[in-house]
Amino acid sequence: MGQTAFTVRIDSDIKERFDELCKDFGMSANTAFNMFARAVVKQERLPFSVESEKQASIQRAWEAFERIHATAVANGISDMTMEEIDEEIRQYREERRERRIKELQK
Repeated sequence: MGQTAFTVRIDSDIKERFDELCKDFGMSANTAFNMFARAVVKQERLPFSVESEKQASIQRAWEAFERIHATAVANGISDMTMEEIDEEIRQYREERRERRIKELQK
């Protein structure tokens, strides 16, 4: 199989850190790039997830919602109205406030 040169522009600080890490891994940067290219070709995708922080935040929020919803369903409270939810929150906050006051009075 023939070889060809491949030029990449990279920030010099990143390259220095990359070279050091590759050395720690017992390989050259050239070997690491070859491994990356082979993984991309073999998997026909990038071998890691690429997403914006905004997308990651949205994903975490959605996962949190799904966990909360599953808990509500398991506890038989998934059909509460907004007013009922607001009242639950109000009661919880009031109880928490009262506990704090008692703790401060000790």
